[in-house]
Amino acid sequence: MDKASVLGDAIKYLKQLQEKVKTLEEQTMKKSMESVVFVKKSHLFSEGDNSSSDYNSPTGHFNEPLPEIEARFCDKNVLIRVHCEKRKGVFEKTVAEIEKLHLTVINSSVMTFGTSALDITIIAQMDVEFKMSVKDLVKSLHTAFRYFM
Repeated sequence: MDKASVLGDAIKYLKQLQEKVKTLEEQTMKKSMESVVFVKKSHLFSEGDNSSSDYNSPTGHFNEPLPEIEARFCDKNVLIRVHCEKRKGVFEKTVAEIEKLHLTVINSSVMTFGTSALDITIIAQMDVEFKMSVKDLVKSLHTAFRYFM
């Protein structure tokens, strides 16, 4: 091959690589990540009330202490973090509630925090039937915690 052919092939190859990079960047930008945290100082807030400046739109302050619940969506994956009182069976009940909501638990971690608190982290995947917003997921988990805490 002469130099012109080698350079021509190299230019074609670089253009192909540039197209692949562009496609991958577009795919990365399309992946949306949505998250919500509705709890502050062990009390629950839900959207709508503008009285708190620490959260975008927290509302509905409940007087009883509750766990801190955080959820994040990324494509069909869900990250759930719960900071709650250390009680027997809390983790099992949390996983059961998550599975009732059409989420499949992929990975989980439970650690004690001090002598009376638990930090639960769960990574789950959305089943086909899962149709909740991230805010609705947190509200649903909060409601479940009210019954078994």
